[in-house]
Amino acid sequence: MDVIEITTADKDGDLFAKPVKWEYDAPVPRILVIQARTPRGMKKPDKGKLVVGVGDRVLAKLSPAGDNAYEARPLKMIAAAPERLVGVYQADGQLKPVDKRYRHEVVIPPGDVGDAKPGDLVTVEITKVPNFGPQKAKVIENLGALKDPITAGRNLSLIAIHQQGIPHLFSDEALTQAARATGAPLGNRDDLRQIPLVTIDGEDARDFDDAVFAEPDDDPSNPGGWHLLVAIADVSWYVREGDALDREAYERGNSVYFPDRVVPMLPEALSNGWCSLKPKEERPCLAAHMWITAQGKPLRHKIIRGLMRSVARLTYTQVQTAKDGHPDDTCGPLMERVINPLYGAYAALDEARGKRGTLELDLIERKIIVDAKGRVVGVTKRERYESHKLIEEFMIAANVAAAETLASSSYPAVYRVHEPPDPERVVSLRENLATLDIRLPHGASVKPHDFNRVLGTVRGTPNEHMVNTLVLRTQSQAVYSPDNKGHFGLGLRKYVHFTSPIRRYSDLLVHRGLVAASKLGEGGWHAGQNPNLVPATEHISMTERRAAVAERETVDRFTAGYLADRVGAVFPGRINGVSRFGVFVNLDETGADGIMPMRRLPQDYYEHDERNHRLIGQRTGLTLRIGDRVNVKLVETDEIAGSIVFEFAGKDGASAPPPRAQRNERKFRGKRRR
Repeated sequence: MDVIEITTADKDGDLFAKPVKWEYDAPVPRILVIQARTPRGMKKPDKGKLVVGVGDRVLAKLSPAGDNAYEARPLKMIAAAPERLVGVYQADGQLKPVDKRYRHEVVIPPGDVGDAKPGDLVTVEITKVPNFGPQKAKVIENLGALKDPITAGRNLSLIAIHQQGIPHLFSDEALTQAARATGAPLGNRDDLRQIPLVTIDGEDARDFDDAVFAEPDDDPSNPGGWHLLVAIADVSWYVREGDALDREAYERGNSVYFPDRVVPMLPEALSNGWCSLKPKEERPCLAAHMWITAQGKPLRHKIIRGLMRSVARLTYTQVQTAKDGHPDDTCGPLMERVINPLYGAYAALDEARGKRGTLELDLIERKIIVDAKGRVVGVTKRERYESHKLIEEFMIAANVAAAETLASSSYPAVYRVHEPPDPERVVSLRENLATLDIRLPHGASVKPHDFNRVLGTVRGTPNEHMVNTLVLRTQSQAVYSPDNKGHFGLGLRKYVHFTSPIRRYSDLLVHRGLVAASKLGEGGWHAGQNPNLVPATEHISMTERRAAVAERETVDRFTAGYLADRVGAVFPGRINGVSRFGVFVNLDETGADGIMPMRRLPQDYYEHDERNHRLIGQRTGLTLRIGDRVNVKLVETDEIAGSIVFEFAGKDGASAPPPRAQRNERKFRGKRRR
């Protein structure tokens, strides 16, 4: 008997599992779960029979069923692991959870403290949940002193890793498999080593999974047209379905990026080694050849498997500076054959993008700069050059080519789906815009160009930030799905993620489909098996959301720590949210988000106008609305929770009356003196 975890269900509803522990060099066996079926017409299975599903862990009896395959008959459900929390161990024996939503009091008995000291960040396991009184917990991992100058900065990202349950340690089996990886032979691959492909990434990038090249199309029937080549690291060659690396990558779903570290989807031997398109080194790749017209209209494409050698690792700043007339020693020799043609092809793609109509939100992205000890030393605005847009358009074109290839095959695809906005949200937006004398067309389907027209009318006006925020909140969330429903934001009928298999499991699944569909050799779907992608797409959509929450909360913690020594200072900012319990403000200087609770506003009775996203003071007439510029005083920071509290300090240059809490305090002091 063994403990197994049910991982997937195929299109017929059959369940498949993997051993919870597998410590052998042999491939992980394929396990078909044999379980009780619910009799037709009945809501429940026969009494006494165990019914299990994806995600369950069960004790099962295994029986051989062919070559490296078994059948499992569940005997007993294994209870879920005890709840775990991350928090700060305090001198009174209590735990201060980092999750501000956890409302229960937690006490750590002296015998369960381990080596933790007051002030240490710890992971605990809840051991007892009484009907009354505090919960009991046991320390299972000591992450170090939160205020230790050596570990303090890194602990802020560790909080998110543990709190969100992000896998961050690779199994020995996966590390061994990655360490054994070697270069791929040319074999039947297309030889791309003489094509001057280049990678273009940020200055701090460590892995390079895409390379680009462009040249004028020599076909006389396509005057002014272009031939594009986008080469992507061939991760499917190294990570095969069901092996140790695949299981680890699936569990993570994606890499997670923090200000001080990266939790990678694949071990460093691959992500920064054989799957990274390093300059002057041979690397296996999947590549998309694409031919477009002078106006950027796609003509045809071809997906191939190749062997390439990047001629240079370039940065966005470096390429843009070269295009602007100041090439350095690396870019100078590449201008005529590489960089200028890339910009020529980009101009055609950009023209097509404009005609197609894509959502063009103007959102500011900020970068947190940390030192070697993980401490924040600055917050800057991320520059966005034309070179960024160039790479974006090349990647979009390659993603479309991959989607078209899979859509015309018999193999399933993992589509990147962005559905149109919910009609109720559009109605709410239309009503809000009407108060600004801005018209959003009526009708069953609003198009991206309708939103762009609205955004264009407010560009450069005081309402620009507010309208961008409202339009963003109207949009649906993008997800992964085996069902193609198009990509509203990009104005595309078919779209997949193909270009980042080092850091996104979705792209690896797409690569396997392309290898199988185009008969490109090993590393595609297993022969004769048409995978059920429903559970996989649900899982990777979840891990994407998990990563986004972890990254956002960590940025909040780093920013709160950065501002801790500036309590009492006044900052300019902009309102980006309004609720019944306060106003949310985003600071101009750092991009920090915080709240002005009601008690920190001038004393008044405030009406919450939910429809128009504003608070209105009934006595003073003070109106606070999304997009309004305000001055706020920093009164409190909590780097553990990542929270920042502000106090109103004026609007539009006007001084502010004392907030309610301050006035009440003055009254109390006056009475006490009398």
